Amino acid sequence: GNVMYEPQSLEAPKGFPDGGPIDGKIASAGGLFGGSLDQQTSNRWFKNTIKGGANTFTWKYTAAHSTSKWHYYITKKGWDPNKPLTRAELEPIGTVKHDGSAASNNLTHTINVPTDRNGYHVILAVWDVADTSNAFYNVIDVNLVNNEAPDTVAPSQPTGLHASKVSANSVELTWKASTDNIGVKEYQVLRNGEVIGTVPGTTFTDKKLKENTEYTYTIKALDAAGNISKESEKLKAKTTNEIPDKEAPTQPKGLHSMGTTATTVDLMWSASEDNVGVDHYVVYRESTGVMNKIGTADNTSFMDKDLKTNTSYKYVVTAVDLAGNESSRSDVLTVATKLEDSTYEKWDARKAYNKGDKVVHEGKVYEAIQSYQGNGDPNWIFALSLWKPVLNK
Repeated sequence: GNVMYEPQSLEAPKGFPDGGPIDGKIASAGGLFGGSLDQQTSNRWFKNTIKGGANTFTWKYTAAHSTSKWHYYITKKGWDPNKPLTRAELEPIGTVKHDGSAASNNLTHTINVPTDRNGYHVILAVWDVADTSNAFYNVIDVNLVNNEAPDTVAPSQPTGLHASKVSANSVELTWKASTDNIGVKEYQVLRNGEVIGTVPGTTFTDKKLKENTEYTYTIKALDAAGNISKESEKLKAKTTNEIPDKEAPTQPKGLHSMGTTATTVDLMWSASEDNVGVDHYVVYRESTGVMNKIGTADNTSFMDKDLKTNTSYKYVVTAVDLAGNESSRSDVLTVATKLEDSTYEKWDARKAYNKGDKVVHEGKVYEAIQSYQGNGDPNWIFALSLWKPVLNK
């Protein structure tokens, strides 16, 4: 989600584990940027392989707040990796106290990771800011490898294999997840007895098939040690006869602007309908009397950026289905960008700012929440811990 571009926004009230984000939203620090980080399965996230014992954790700060402490937690033995993270499944493994100075004075911490467990675990690192009521929450997915006998236990047999969608040239397969004493790594998909692919999850789409043809599928589960499960029950699936789709989606209606700045126009429209399904929308903008394609959208909104100030633009939108059929164009929308606000100076990513300073960026006015020195990062203007929008232009 968006948080990958501004990890400094994983901020929530401090006081964990008594306070802080609620159970189920710990990884996302309360879900301000959506709950993508709270999605939790045994194979959803990439895992860093580490050994138990002393491990170093190094922080990268976009704004080094004054700090009181950092505290670390790990999931308990026997935790359920297929359910959202809760306090009950975490236990503390270390605290690093600080003197209230900037966090950059203590970048790297040595934490003793337990040696009594193996396989997939989650480490939660919490950074308590000294001069606010908030803390920053970060999770790390790890594969713990401690000294133990070799893993010789195979995953359970995959079950529930079925065809969730069939077309003239493809079959979409879905099955129930296998279990393993340490963790399932991936699944092999077999067609007519031959492996045609491996996937980390429980869905697979077999493409480029012949129409009106029957195929037999099975699934096997593999763990990190290479143990292979028993083959699933066989599934027979037959592709359909191909009937070319020549019907275009309906014309997009209600094209309008949700707002403008000096350099952007926010477009929105009503969804089109199609006999099979709309795949995407195409946005056109007039230039020298000709409507030119400027982008596509998977949903019914589009932000046109880097425009000229105080300038009128004309737009139309079309809908395109999976077969490539394109609808007729929407009604033309004419909208003008705003004048650049000259009351405040433009934001400079490398400049130093004081708390309360106001700047203009992309037609919007922002106020500094705290004093800081910029380092050239173009995303800091969107950091909620540094700036807040105070006026929609």
